[in-house]
This record gives sequence, C-alpha cells and structure tokens, in this order.
Amino acid sequence: MVQTIQAKEITLLDLETRFGLELVEDEQFFREWQDNLPEITNSQKQQLDRVKASYANLLKYPPLLENTVKMVVLSPLLDLADFYLSPFHVKSEKSVEVSAEDEGVRVKGQIDILVLFEQLVVVVIESKQAAFSVEVGKPQLLAYMLAISNSDKPVYGLISNGSSFIFVKLIKQETPKYVLSRLFYIFNPGNELYTVLSVLKRLGQLARNGG
Repeated sequence: MVQTIQAKEITLLDLETRFGLELVEDEQFFREWQDNLPEITNSQKQQLDRVKASYANLLKYPPLLENTVKMVVLSPLLDLADFYLSPFHVKSEKSVEVSAEDEGVRVKGQIDILVLFEQLVVVVIESKQAAFSVEVGKPQLLAYMLAISNSDKPVYGLISNGSSFIFVKLIKQETPKYVLSRLFYIFNPGNELYTVLSVLKRLGQLARNGG
C-alpha cells in the first residue's frame, strides 16, 4: 500500500531520507540571484515603496493572514515582474505530487501560487501566515519543486511570509540538489523589495530563454 504524506506535514529529513535531497552550500551553484540582475525603474521603486509602507501599516492590525500577504505584497511583485503577461501564466492552488517509487511514498498538497512558462515552473511561491518564519515553508516548497522538476532544467522557488523572502534553486538529476539565496527582509535599511523584484525579473528572462 502506498503511503501518502500531506505536504504540510513533510519535513526536510523526510525529503533527505526518502528522496535523497541534498543541500548545496556552494555559492557558484546559484548565481542567478546575484549576477546579471536587470535594473528596475524609478516608477517601480516608488510602487515597491508603497508596498513596503502598506505592509508596515497592516502589521498594526493583526492577525495578518496569508491571503492578505498575497494581495498586498506578492501580487504586486508578480505584476511588476510581468508574470501576469504572456508568455507567462499563473495557476493558483494547484495540487502537485512527488513520489518515491522504491519507497512507496507519495507527498501531496496545495501550492499557493504557481507560475508556469510552457509547463516549465519558473517561480513557486509558498505563502505562509505572516507570523511564521520562512523556514516553516521550506519543506513544503521543496516537495512541490521535486514534483515538477525534471533532470535537465532547474526549478526556482520563492518562499515569503510577507516580510522575508528567500529564493531556492533545485536541480533533480540523479540526486536532487537545492541551494538557497540569502534572506531578504523588507525592513532592512533601504528597500530590499528592489532586489527581490530584480531577481524575479532575472528568473523570468531565464525562462524565456529556455532555462
């Protein structure tokens, strides 16, 4: 009988032991969030300043749930990154599964936002309650990324709780490997949403060019 695990209950240890997932700490493995980042316009910076101010205002009136975070923070970022325009399209709340044939284990769950380009996932965003660290969403996001990954194209993900953002790159190959960007925090000096948007735009460019 196949064992089924809800993605909300999966842990990093489960992914490591059942699917062989490995964390890579070589910064050269994930240069896409650092190199050749496109410039963003002054108008886009002004819009991101409004996003930051709106989020700061919402924090005064808890609880701040994930749907509010998506509406106020994530949706404007995706819009500014042109992920609502052709050739991209967004599918929301799409179920995906990851299976280990030799273990008879199946992981399934819901993705909050799934961005596709000709059936290739470019960015996966797992939106959690704002009170949670982005670490809470890491196992679920990686499980979803494993489900749609193939052997020759990387899959990119973004975990955010509204105030913190971390990018993930996964390459399946024979042994699935993933690596993390640094953590971006909305209330660091300046506005780190500028860099988050630049990285999203860069990943969009890679998708258009076939990965």
